[in-house]
Amino acid sequence: MTLSEEKVQIPVRAGIFARIAGFAQRRKWLALGLWVAVLVGVWGGATVAGSDYREDYTIPGAQSQKAVDLLDEHGSAQAGDTLEIVLRSDGDLRDPATRQRVEAMLGQVAGAPKVTQVRSVYADPSAIAPDGRIGYATVLLHGTSEDMAESDTEKILKAAKTAEQDGLQVELGGEAARVLAESDSSGAEAAGIVAALVILVFMFGTLIAAGLPIVTALFAVGSALAVVVIASHVFTLAEWVPYIMALVGLGVGIDYALLIFARYRGELVKGETPERAATTALDAAGRTVFFAGCTVILALFGLVALGLGSLQGMALAVALTVFMTMLGAVTLLPALLGIFGPRFARQFPARAAKRSAKGKAPEGTTWRRIGVAAQRRPLLALLIAVVALGALCVPALNLRLGFSDAGNDSADSTSRKAYDLLADGFGAGFNGPLVVVVDGTAGAPGAGGADGNGLAARAGAAAAQTLRNTPGIAAVADPMPTDDGLVATVIAFPTTAPQDKDTSELVGHLRDDVLPRLGDTTGVRYLVGGATAAAEDYSDKVAERMPLFIVIVVGLSIVLLMVVFRSVLIPLKAAVLNLLSIGASLGAMALVFQHGWFGVEPGPIEPWVPVVLFAIAFGLSMDYEVFLVSRMHEEWERTKDHSVAVREGLAQTGSVITAAGAIMVVVFSAFLFSPERALQQSGFGMAFAIFVDAVIIRCLIVPAAMQLMGPRAWWLPAPLARILPKVELEKHG
Repeated sequence: MTLSEEKVQIPVRAGIFARIAGFAQRRKWLALGLWVAVLVGVWGGATVAGSDYREDYTIPGAQSQKAVDLLDEHGSAQAGDTLEIVLRSDGDLRDPATRQRVEAMLGQVAGAPKVTQVRSVYADPSAIAPDGRIGYATVLLHGTSEDMAESDTEKILKAAKTAEQDGLQVELGGEAARVLAESDSSGAEAAGIVAALVILVFMFGTLIAAGLPIVTALFAVGSALAVVVIASHVFTLAEWVPYIMALVGLGVGIDYALLIFARYRGELVKGETPERAATTALDAAGRTVFFAGCTVILALFGLVALGLGSLQGMALAVALTVFMTMLGAVTLLPALLGIFGPRFARQFPARAAKRSAKGKAPEGTTWRRIGVAAQRRPLLALLIAVVALGALCVPALNLRLGFSDAGNDSADSTSRKAYDLLADGFGAGFNGPLVVVVDGTAGAPGAGGADGNGLAARAGAAAAQTLRNTPGIAAVADPMPTDDGLVATVIAFPTTAPQDKDTSELVGHLRDDVLPRLGDTTGVRYLVGGATAAAEDYSDKVAERMPLFIVIVVGLSIVLLMVVFRSVLIPLKAAVLNLLSIGASLGAMALVFQHGWFGVEPGPIEPWVPVVLFAIAFGLSMDYEVFLVSRMHEEWERTKDHSVAVREGLAQTGSVITAAGAIMVVVFSAFLFSPERALQQSGFGMAFAIFVDAVIIRCLIVPAAMQLMGPRAWWLPAPLARILPKVELEKHG
């Protein structure tokens, strides 16, 4: 076939995606070569530049942040983070031989990079447990734990381990030490890819056909990951962002390529040539992929409204990944179809003919029957499904947000061992101290001295005494004033663990009741800081801004769907059902991770997980809405029979949506095997949301709801019709 003949087969009214498909097929080796060049080029740049991932959980205006800023302004060592060298002896740590070995080790640690000071275990009697077997030395760092390079933390651990002999155990605790407990999660991605390949083989019957969507996704995700490595030098990107990119990118990339490839296979079975089949598939499914991807990107951009550093970087990175998967689906996949098209042109029609010869029902028959059943009793189907999902939403109403700590690390990690030793020796709350900062600067100018006549020290002593008499406080350290005497810190240890609900309530009680009353008496300001309080502030800020985020995401998605489907009821229905599926997912997450179902260690939900889950799951749910309803709309335009449109739309897309959902579920579920609790929660939440959406909502609730709405589903008021631009996802004629 000549180039001119290929060009003639592209319809005159073909859209941009059909033209892209035609070009990619005619220049298939060029298109493939460009993708290979891009992948190799960006990874070459990423290898040279290296990564500069860093986390930013600062919250301007929060009390914990004000405490850090105040300490930093007055040169307090408490402004930097700390590590704990935790010691456990079979005998007594105060034994002279043990003490000599420990102090020699602490001298080595003092010379390690990023260490500003080491407070010996023997400098404060309270640093050794009453039985003398467990104690800790404090390593003051220059800067935050997020700024601490893993190699520097390893040097501190190596120096500390030199004392580990003759019945002495040495472990390293603190946020910076937790990095040493992290392990590569690449096995999760690999497991997800293998599972996706198995599903696609069952769907298409050949390994090559099954491999094309995966190859397309790998090229797109691989390129995006390399770009993000380079971008980490410019934007604030956390170390967990690449895992979220891979989790979303693989699922979305395979799904988008699958949608186009399934349409391509259908055209081949009808007898079309490979070139015409690819052009038709891209002309229809390519536009669907584009607008479906836009809904995901819009939802991700809603995270920017939260104004939280690490989440903004994550949103941009994942949006880039989704864009690359869209680009791969409409440029790389047509090139691959051009290479393997002749093979598929023989295989797929032959398989369909063989299936027909055996008397098997045509593909889509099962889904057509499901559609008929939903249409026969639409109200009953709708009520049963909505009540079941509504019940799952109830636990989400009491979702408790909070960061995981070393108590969630793997049992064999040094950070977890240090955590457990400190809890055994000093109590559960010792791992989450509260830093009460005494701000005496307001009283200093009129106090007649550079140090305000010791105002901060006196106010710190008053705070220490008050805290010792406060229920929920196990122990309080003596006040530590800064060099200028204007600020002091008081360390208070709760009776409960950092993740305990009682600890959260204690922070609020100190801030709202105890310390304000004390401040009225002493004339100074008290701020509650520390890692535990900072986690509370971050969680509160997420919860405070969540409504605005939801309004932005839902509002933009409704407008986009109005443009796509020229309808009012369909976008509103989609938004309500998406909120229902996400609510059910958050409820299931609360039952498993917060309440400890199925043997999971109970604890709070990471503060950023619900908003990330909402953005991604809402966008992906809109994907399936666009996939399904666009095919229904195509049948509606063709027949003007609403019942037929609903039934045939489901019959044509049910198997594809189910397969796409199954791929998403297995890819996301693979992250349940990650050692990171946050990734486990993300994987579970997204997998559950996609399962609910693809199986229950799109294939049961949507057909029932569409049947109840009837032709009114396609109604758009005349004023809106004039304002909104007209976009056609389907190919007509």
